Amino acid sequence: MFKSAPIALVVPAVSAALGMAGPVTPHPAPGLTGVTDHVIATGPSATLRYWTAERMRRAVIPPRRSRPNPMTGRSVADGEPATGTPVMIPGSAPAPQSSRRSVETPGAPWTSRGAVRATTGKVFFTIRGGDYVCSAGSVTSANRDLVVTAGHCAQDATGTWARNWIYVPGYDQGRRPYGAFTARHLFVLGPWSARGDENYDVALVALATYAGRHVTDVVGAQGIAFDQPRGSLVYGFGYPAGGRYDGERLTYCSGKTYPDSHKITHDEGLRCDMTEGSSGGPWLTRFDAGTGTGVVTSVSSFKYADDPATMYGPYFGHAVRRMYDRAQRA
Repeated sequence: MFKSAPIALVVPAVSAALGMAGPVTPHPAPGLTGVTDHVIATGPSATLRYWTAERMRRAVIPPRRSRPNPMTGRSVADGEPATGTPVMIPGSAPAPQSSRRSVETPGAPWTSRGAVRATTGKVFFTIRGGDYVCSAGSVTSANRDLVVTAGHCAQDATGTWARNWIYVPGYDQGRRPYGAFTARHLFVLGPWSARGDENYDVALVALATYAGRHVTDVVGAQGIAFDQPRGSLVYGFGYPAGGRYDGERLTYCSGKTYPDSHKITHDEGLRCDMTEGSSGGPWLTRFDAGTGTGVVTSVSSFKYADDPATMYGPYFGHAVRRMYDRAQRA
């Protein structure tokens, strides 16, 4: 997906990116980090009027932009699970353990029924005059309004916040089966906002009600988990719109995660050929294909230019948990 949405980073092969040969050593992981947020001033009605069917059809994946040195001025975070007990916040329908499947697919339409068809959706937003698309998923929260997506689907590399931000759960070939929910409060992590650090490419968005109802009351919610074991079997969902994909159908990849082959980030990799537009789509562990339920432990973030078969997602550690604790009460 090469970093879909307005920053659209293509991270080149390591030696090319750094302009030199030799090994790359990530910066050490810091402790807790800050949270940056933005309250949406525009009313829901104006945002919903903005997104006509034609505008949604014309919304694009953003142009790709290379970054010459992915190590300059960055710090790698949330590298390994924090000490202590891993945290999992169950969703509205925890997945039965007996029906997990150890399958692997690089990218295919999701044709089964189940909760994931409603709890995953397509995102539309505007940054600096351009209309773009991403993916997102609803998660359990105290305010019943929360969705998780990629940081670059809420704020770009210049620090510009998205406008006209809407979430369409269950989007399918232009249909809005559950309506469209507008953003009222955006949250990203400090290192993402300050320097576009891929380790922190996560956003949480609190939505306004639609027809007087909270999003999780309408479509349900997946659980969300922090400090979980690495190398787990995950299912990644989203709406890829580049290459062989058209962004009109829910698509998924599945398999076990593995470390960053370039050792630049502490993100986890997943064999997946989904492209731009799938940014921000949820990765679910303990996923039950029959019920369509699991727990979100990452989101689709970026690919290396020399490895289009691997999607990377940030590790949900203590920093993401801290943001979640704040956002779920917004």
